Amino acid sequence: MASLASQIQKDNGLQDFSLRAQVECLVDELISSLPNPETLPADQQRGIIARYTAVLEGNFIYWMTATLLSVKSEEAQSIIVENLSEEVRDCHPGMMRRFALAADAAPSASDAMAVYRDLTNVRVYLGRLAAVPNLVAMAFFEGFIQKFMAYLADLARRQGSSDMEYTDVHGVCDVTHTNELYRALSAEMGLNPPDADTNIFEGVELLRNLLITVLNLKPRAASDFVAAHVN
Repeated sequence: MASLASQIQKDNGLQDFSLRAQVECLVDELISSLPNPETLPADQQRGIIARYTAVLEGNFIYWMTATLLSVKSEEAQSIIVENLSEEVRDCHPGMMRRFALAADAAPSASDAMAVYRDLTNVRVYLGRLAAVPNLVAMAFFEGFIQKFMAYLADLARRQGSSDMEYTDVHGVCDVTHTNELYRALSAEMGLNPPDADTNIFEGVELLRNLLITVLNLKPRAASDFVAAHVN
């Protein structure tokens, strides 16, 4: 199967399409593929919340720490440290857990197993400490989170929850986090550019696969969506 990078870059008209625009198209692809909550059975609503929690609660700080360890520019380091400081200072994993509990969607062993393979692939990849690919991947993920929060909150309300602290906070702060990660990416590419043959979308592809599993979506070629939104 062709990589996400080769799928995107081989399409006509994409040579001048900015890196951020390509990543944001992939985010929009996932958001546009979300199942209609009104027709989603309650057990599937719960499953999305539970699998998302199984991924985020214990892994986001790990992923961002791997990205911090990979970068060389002081600007990128400063931006990521601020992101991590907020995650730890405000105990975002605890916020995530409270959100899931209030929606009666705490992850079960089967939820954890459902995401295990794709989650392991992401962990191992980010642990290779490739600076620019890691930053691209985390910018993709933060960009997805900010746009996903309204949908996630809707699912929780349908599960009877009124605890929206997690979604309220991340629907706002992750807008800033996304913009700052693109600023970090620009700084890092200026100081520590990847080799010409580096697939800087590999981490994005792995995260996209993980989110497809979390959301229980049918896989779709990324190039189909990107090409339709460029011209």
